[in-house]
Amino acid sequence: MGAHAVLIACALDAKEPAALALAGVLSAAFERHGQRLLPLPGFDAEATRQLLARWFPGADLALGLDWQVLAGANRTESRSDEIEEVASLLREHADPAAGPKEASDAIAWALACASLGQNHLWQDLGLPSRNELSALIGHWFPALAARNTQNMKWKKFFYKQLCEREDIMICKAPTCGVCADHSVCFGPEDGRAITFH
Repeated sequence: MGAHAVLIACALDAKEPAALALAGVLSAAFERHGQRLLPLPGFDAEATRQLLARWFPGADLALGLDWQVLAGANRTESRSDEIEEVASLLREHADPAAGPKEASDAIAWALACASLGQNHLWQDLGLPSRNELSALIGHWFPALAARNTQNMKWKKFFYKQLCEREDIMICKAPTCGVCADHSVCFGPEDGRAITFH
């Protein structure tokens, strides 16, 4: 049984968007880097153990994770500063009423890690569609979700927020409505691979 199937089998609620997203990011990391390295850069062994215990109890045993080995097996990521920036943006907008800080931090890290992917964010999280991603962000980071008034694609929206925070203008046009790449940022998100101009 693959890591994703194990995580879903151990999930407290296998239909909850947060559990689906975390399972997607964790299993992708285990498949790409193996199970002798920690799956999330920036999460130490104890934080990883707590994440698994909260969302996927028993998964560490089912996956055969060796916590003594993992204690000194941090995974380096060449774009760790980028992950930290996206995660920080999300953490700034976390809603304490949504759940404990440790849970929102884990979800922020998962979203940030998946933001480095090549597909739509919902695909890189292993979610069934953009609807689950929007529900996830709306629940855990509602103030940030409320700022996406034009329904921009989430990954683009995160990076646009970061650029605006630093007063960096990356847009090709003064407003989105007249930009030649409008469909890249606001078009439908089906399961096809995305291309950038």
